[in-house]
Amino acid sequence: MAASTAAGKQRIPKVAKVKNKAPAEVQITAEQLLREAKERELELLPPPPQQKITDEEELNDYKLRKRKTFEDNIRKNRTVISNWIKYAQWEESLKEIQRARSIYERALDVDYRNITLWLKYAEMEMKNRQVNHARNIWDRAITTLPRVNQFWYKYTYMEEMLGNIAGARQVFERWMEWQPEEQAWHSYINFELRYKEVDRARTIYERFVIVHPDVKNWIKYARFEEKHGYFAHARKVYERAVEFFGDEHMDEHLYVAFAKFEENQKEFERVRVIYKYALDRISKQEAQELFKNYTIFEKKFGDRRGIEDIIVSKRRFQYEEEVKANPHNYDAWFDYLRLVESDAEAETVREVYERAIANVPPIQEKRHWKRYIYLWVNYALYEELEAKDPERTRQVYQASLELIPHKKFTFAKMWLLYAQFEIRQKNLPFARRALGTSIGKCPKNKLFKGYIELELQLREFDRCRKLYEKFLEFGPENCTSWIKFAELETILGDIERARAIYELAISQPRLDMPEVLWKSYIDFEIEQEETERTRNLYRRLLQRTQHVKVWISFAQFELSSGKEGSLAKCRQIYEEANKTMRNCEEKEERLMLLESWRSFEDEFGTISDKERVDKLMPEKVKKRRKVQSDDGSDAGWEEYYDYIFPEDAANQPNLKLLAMAKLWKKQQQEKEAAEQDPDKDIDESES
Repeated sequence: MAASTAAGKQRIPKVAKVKNKAPAEVQITAEQLLREAKERELELLPPPPQQKITDEEELNDYKLRKRKTFEDNIRKNRTVISNWIKYAQWEESLKEIQRARSIYERALDVDYRNITLWLKYAEMEMKNRQVNHARNIWDRAITTLPRVNQFWYKYTYMEEMLGNIAGARQVFERWMEWQPEEQAWHSYINFELRYKEVDRARTIYERFVIVHPDVKNWIKYARFEEKHGYFAHARKVYERAVEFFGDEHMDEHLYVAFAKFEENQKEFERVRVIYKYALDRISKQEAQELFKNYTIFEKKFGDRRGIEDIIVSKRRFQYEEEVKANPHNYDAWFDYLRLVESDAEAETVREVYERAIANVPPIQEKRHWKRYIYLWVNYALYEELEAKDPERTRQVYQASLELIPHKKFTFAKMWLLYAQFEIRQKNLPFARRALGTSIGKCPKNKLFKGYIELELQLREFDRCRKLYEKFLEFGPENCTSWIKFAELETILGDIERARAIYELAISQPRLDMPEVLWKSYIDFEIEQEETERTRNLYRRLLQRTQHVKVWISFAQFELSSGKEGSLAKCRQIYEEANKTMRNCEEKEERLMLLESWRSFEDEFGTISDKERVDKLMPEKVKKRRKVQSDDGSDAGWEEYYDYIFPEDAANQPNLKLLAMAKLWKKQQQEKEAAEQDPDKDIDESES
């Protein structure tokens, strides 16, 4: 035992050790190996030698061997039908039809559900002109497997080719008893039509639409009648189809086909009735094709009114779908209402408006209400201008004002529109009551301005004064209100009252546009030709601000006063402004002042005055400074222009040194240029 084990161990080959495990320089793929094998034809076997049979004995021997091979293959696996078919076809090639039949019959015993087997069997019989045998096989096939349409098609085709029309019709009738698919019925109908049997085809269609009650089949039936000139029958088929499907299963394609049929018969009123009947009953989403065809029909045969009706109707359906999908899509409601207003009764328009305004924004924020409120505005304007119903207009305005949550926000537009409506209706107390209520509930600048404007138009100046007082109590920082109030008093001729209003205004601790207010006050005093008062106002303003525009305006005022010594006073203001602005960090403003002063001296001053101002003008210098980004990191350097005034240069000796250094550098460059090109200097001197 030990010896045999030792011998077994000795027989195991040793695995060779690979010394060099590095990959080969040239790699080869499996695809390359297969391609090389194909090129060299390594796996091709030589064809078997051709065998010549010379006598009957050799033939019988050959047949025996082949049959034994086929039988062995069948015995190994009876269910492989291809072996049976090959065997039968081989026997057929030897004209052994009886043997081939026997093989096919044996195969059918094994698997009678195999379609290919039946087809090959029947084809063999037909090929060898064995008609009765073929009929027998087809009968057995359609009896055994009646749902295989191929058998029926082949069988009927064979009978028709043989000229046995009655036999083919009988086969079709047997087939129709099984209620096959639609194509089978069409084949039967086409068969009858090939032999001009229109009545038989009509009978088949009658059975067909009952077995397959689809819209397209009814349409095919009707078109069949129309094609053969039976127009009354075709109309009856369409009417039966409409009745058959009823209102629950309506289909636009049926009505389109029906309408086109009537259109071809020049029955235009019938067409219009069909389209309208269908459009009233089919849902909008499913009637797109119907709308399209109706529109085309009206364009071809209808009048202008009919075309407009269909277009309006189509757009109305579209808007209905949009507002159903999103009731808060106010833009869709606006478009819908515009359409309805253009072509509808007042009651219909009101109904749509009521539906639209019922969709109140769910959130009480003004931005959500901005589009919604215009529904109410349009509704009120429609009732007033189109429907001519003032009472309903008033109800619309009042309902809208009750709906708006005034404690959170309001719409001054609605209050003002309501007041203007009441004025148009000559109900002044109603308008005043509405505006008074609005100011009491939710005071706004726009409401005050609108109310004041109304009273001004009515020349109720005492009311205007009271309103301005209320307005300024509500918003004392509003400079425009102060100015308008003062202007009103000026127009009324009460100058002292206007001046008092201005004084009260400039004494307010907070103002939104103080420069506008001061300018208006100064202009007011200039209009009143109060020179001293204007000068005092400028001085008071300069105590509050040292803005360059104030100084320039002050100087221009003194110049335009036209009194003696105005030029001297103007020059004095410019000098005072220049002294004041020496310590100002905004050098551009100081430059602006000096330029204004220089233009003044150019027009009115002497040469010495001009030179004096020119000496005060700054020098423009280009400088660099470091730039930092938003996060604090260095972003490089940028160049900018700075202005150096003569007083600044005198105070900073470094600037003088810098100027001298620049001059020395320029002289050095000129000297070097002269040394490099002495000939040029000689030529220039000679010339």
